[in-house]
Amino acid sequence: MPAAAPVLIAGCGDVGMRLAALLQAQGQRVLCLRRNVAALAPGLPGFAADLADAASLRALPRGIRRVVFLPAPLAREAVAYRTVYLAGLANLLDALDEPALQRCVLVTSSAVYGEHAGAWVDEDTPPAPLGFNGAILLQAEALLHARLGASRGVVLRLAGLYGPGRTQLLDNLRNGTARAPRDPPFYANRIQVDDAAAALAHLLALPDPASVYLGVDDTPLPLHELYAALAQQLRAPAPGIGPPPPGIGNKRLRNARLRASGWAPRWPDTRAGYAALRVDPA
Repeated sequence: MPAAAPVLIAGCGDVGMRLAALLQAQGQRVLCLRRNVAALAPGLPGFAADLADAASLRALPRGIRRVVFLPAPLAREAVAYRTVYLAGLANLLDALDEPALQRCVLVTSSAVYGEHAGAWVDEDTPPAPLGFNGAILLQAEALLHARLGASRGVVLRLAGLYGPGRTQLLDNLRNGTARAPRDPPFYANRIQVDDAAAALAHLLALPDPASVYLGVDDTPLPLHELYAALAQQLRAPAPGIGPPPPGIGNKRLRNARLRASGWAPRWPDTRAGYAALRVDPA
């Protein structure tokens, strides 16, 4: 019996490599597509290609049935986002045997939502992106569903990622430069990177998925409460008052649909997730 086709992880950065390791631990084959395969973790099979270069994708193996698409733009600019999320996705689907694809999971972002004044948001909330990034991600979702339909094309809108190696917030807290609004509170929505990878593995295997899911932990927190808790863990000064992060909107993301499908975060509360990283320098 021939070996099962690998899961193609297109844009295999940090989350992609964690997903690949998880799938391998489950006995599945993977193929990790990225421009620089030398940067892959040991033991992960790579395929060197540029999603923006259709010719570089022509040598992809035939028979791929499942794909996770999670590229990283080269810059935070509209042209870079269009290049990977619109041209790149179309190029990849063109290079594969599209009718034979069983599942393509596209990773986008909660940036597709706009300003909601701290109210709860879920998959049924109409998107209204505030910036070019959210607008282009929304176009990529529409492209996926136009090409594959709502059952074979599944979108995971991730909240802010944290985890090993993602130290900017902790560094800002340590050096006293972190600021957060208090009145009105501005909500932080987060998901630990390994929980994000587990959500992707779950959606690849889910028999009858919905078209869109929110990937976030159970505990949206006012930003000043999260920062204060992390500063206490670090034995750093309490953060001062400052403006909210620009361009993302104030909202609380609800993960009820993803949880109801059978996924549960290992780290349901960001404060405990950070504590598990042993952020205390002592």
